Amino acid sequence: MSLFRAEWRRLLKRRFIRYLVLAGVLVLVLIAAGMFLTNHKVGPAQVANAEAAAERDYRENLRFTEQERVACEAAKASGTADPNRFPANCADIQAPPREAFSAEWHMPATFEFRKEFPPILTALAAILGMVAFVAGASFVGAEWSSGGMMNLLLWRPQRLKVLLTKLAALLVGFAGLTMLASIGWTAAFWLIGTQRGNTKGMTSGAWQSLALSELRGLGLVLAIGAVGFAVASLGRHTAVALGGAIGVVIVGQFGVGLVLSMANVPFIERYLLPTYLIAWMNKSITLENWNACNNSYNGSCEPTRFDVTWQHAAVLFGVAVVLSVGLAMWAMRRRDVT
Repeated sequence: MSLFRAEWRRLLKRRFIRYLVLAGVLVLVLIAAGMFLTNHKVGPAQVANAEAAAERDYRENLRFTEQERVACEAAKASGTADPNRFPANCADIQAPPREAFSAEWHMPATFEFRKEFPPILTALAAILGMVAFVAGASFVGAEWSSGGMMNLLLWRPQRLKVLLTKLAALLVGFAGLTMLASIGWTAAFWLIGTQRGNTKGMTSGAWQSLALSELRGLGLVLAIGAVGFAVASLGRHTAVALGGAIGVVIVGQFGVGLVLSMANVPFIERYLLPTYLIAWMNKSITLENWNACNNSYNGSCEPTRFDVTWQHAAVLFGVAVVLSVGLAMWAMRRRDVT
């Protein structure tokens, strides 16, 4: 049996990974089901109901305004008018115009596929990335902690080949899982759009943009899985990778954010990992600093802006993958296997 086939079978037969993938898929199903149940198809009946509700709001406001004007005049006549409640002239109490009561306020939520699906792809990549990180850490961490890595090297005493083949099996598995999940996710939300919203504007260019977003999501999932695998291999235990992830979230996100905020550093978000995740999936993200204004021609305050692009995110993620995997290979080559 080839080494890759052995690692592939080992990956598929690990119950923890199977349950982990099942839990991730269940979360995706629940999200899709929630979106289906909370959105509605908008037709003439829904528009008519919304117009009627807006008209009711307008009539109720007219009645309330008239009551307030009568109360104001009565208070003025008795000399007990409260200046904090009533204006100096009771005639100033006027109801807003009918145009101020929009029917859109009463329209049911409806799913617009072209507008709302791209951000949902970020959620898909984040969930699958988390699953890949934990699975990758467990896949190699369990081998180290149980002594299985030592037994494996007795059969195939080629350290780097064993480690990289194990990593390759993991990445191939999650590449397939991510592609299947992306296809199923797209089909599910297309169904939601047709049944509980609309799918207008889906041109060939729009589909191409979605396909590129899904490819970026695939790259993100594989990068996160590789980092989890490499960190667990470095620490020779699954808990090392999980502890490192918790440390990054607590120290790297909240701690760094708090320190930078106290130091009044502009564009704090550019130093936080979620910014680069969003920039990678959405191609770019614009940060705004309202503490520093660019005066416009009409005298208003325009915040200074900083763009984080997918190229910035690609450099960050690329360095993280190369550095972590490289260190794992170096440690595998130099350290004793006991």
